[in-house]
Amino acid sequence: MFGRGARRSDNSKYYEVLGVSKNSSQDELKKAYRKSAIKNHPDKGGDPEKFKELAQAYEVLSDPEKRELYDQYGEDALKEGMGGGGGHNPFDIFESFFGGAFGGGGSFRGSRKKKGEDVVHTLRVSLEDLYNGTTKKLSLSRNILCPKCKGKGSKSGASGRCYGCQGTGMRVTTRQIAPGMIQQMQHVCSECRGSGEVITERDRCPQCKGNKITQEKKVLEVNVEKGMLHGQKIVFNAEADEAPDTITGNVIFVLQQKSHSKFRRKSDDLYVEHNLSLTEALCGFQFVLTHLDGRQLQIKSSPGEVIKPGKEFLTLWREM
Repeated sequence: MFGRGARRSDNSKYYEVLGVSKNSSQDELKKAYRKSAIKNHPDKGGDPEKFKELAQAYEVLSDPEKRELYDQYGEDALKEGMGGGGGHNPFDIFESFFGGAFGGGGSFRGSRKKKGEDVVHTLRVSLEDLYNGTTKKLSLSRNILCPKCKGKGSKSGASGRCYGCQGTGMRVTTRQIAPGMIQQMQHVCSECRGSGEVITERDRCPQCKGNKITQEKKVLEVNVEKGMLHGQKIVFNAEADEAPDTITGNVIFVLQQKSHSKFRRKSDDLYVEHNLSLTEALCGFQFVLTHLDGRQLQIKSSPGEVIKPGKEFLTLWREM
């Protein structure tokens, strides 16, 4: 049996992120979030990861039900309850305070860093993996900002506007396809490759050749905990491809349970189908079953019991 009782974990992190005490009122939480969020907003040169942490902390603590769950069991209980998924967009939470305007009234939604795409992988696991728990090491390749030029593409950190596309990254060509008929075609600028800016040959970063990004190979340790479900997600925040002016997306592993030759799982229970002869059904039976953790279990009927087709036997094998 897969018993997954709530486990206690750290329940002070979100309060520390906002800089408040555990008995803070909702008004105190709002003031703390507002002050720190403005300071750490990416458009004002703040730390994007800190900005996300603030939003996550406020989203949980401002919700009475989530706050109670967090205070009792910590962050792990929230993650399990949400199926491994994330919360709301940190910018949407911020805008709920300022109505879509930042600072002097100008809109910041259009100028903020765009969100990079999440990378989703399917991770096939056995029923034994889900019952006993396991850790899988997976090697991934991803783009990262060039460490030498810090994603600028140039030695000086500067770049100029592309004159081929006037900084738009796109070019329009026209051609006459018939008398009085002209066709316009839009395509990515070949001079700047769609970036809208150019870097001189002399000023190009020697490591990334002006591309601003390089390749990195990284090994992620995916911790499959006991009792996890088919379809459950394991999220690695900000581990997807990096790109200039982009908030890095997440790497998400979706568990896919392999079929098992003997056991069938339903919720937190395990089922085994065993065929009996007529003699065994009438006179009794016993057999040895190898469990998912390797234990040998003896299954037998009660004396004098007649077994009808489809009868279920309940056996408590282990509480996890």
